[in-house]
Amino acid sequence: MPFREQLLDALERPGCLSDDSLLTLIKGLEQEAPADLGRQLEQLTGVWELRWSSSKLPYLKVAAWLENLQVLVPQRAQAMNLLRLAGPLGPLAAIGVQARIAVTGGQRVSVTFERGGWRGPELAGRRLELFRAVQQGFPAWLDVTFLDDRLRISRGNAGTVFALVRRPDLDPDMFLGAPATEAEATSGPSQ
Repeated sequence: MPFREQLLDALERPGCLSDDSLLTLIKGLEQEAPADLGRQLEQLTGVWELRWSSSKLPYLKVAAWLENLQVLVPQRAQAMNLLRLAGPLGPLAAIGVQARIAVTGGQRVSVTFERGGWRGPELAGRRLELFRAVQQGFPAWLDVTFLDDRLRISRGNAGTVFALVRRPDLDPDMFLGAPATEAEATSGPSQ
């Protein structure tokens, strides 16, 4: 079975392979089909769910009761990391961090964190949020080392390896808001 299929199978069944075995599959996939964001930028757009990470940090570990989502819209330079409960309670409350992103090379995405905080439900057409500015004291980046319509492998500036799967049931605009129309962008605030 090719690296991709083995990795996807293992990501669907957490704990079936050791971390070392997962890393071996990831390295094989990265060598077999390295990402090229110059050609694959459109594939990067979407909502991605973390299914495995080499990190020991608790919020980067996969748990059945938690969704760890990453929303990417590089065409608008927008991104968001979001932790929320899995299931029907997920949309009611989450912790999120918004960022500006830019593709700066064949695989590299620079990340500037801007705001973070609590994100609540949408009521009467408005999203309840309590976000504050984030002070980022270091340059952050993410290398996308494998990318297709279903699977993404990334390596962060702290050395962490991430395996994520696309969530086609979730639209990036649910989290980042729909882009302004040209008329809205040029007219400014209404009187």
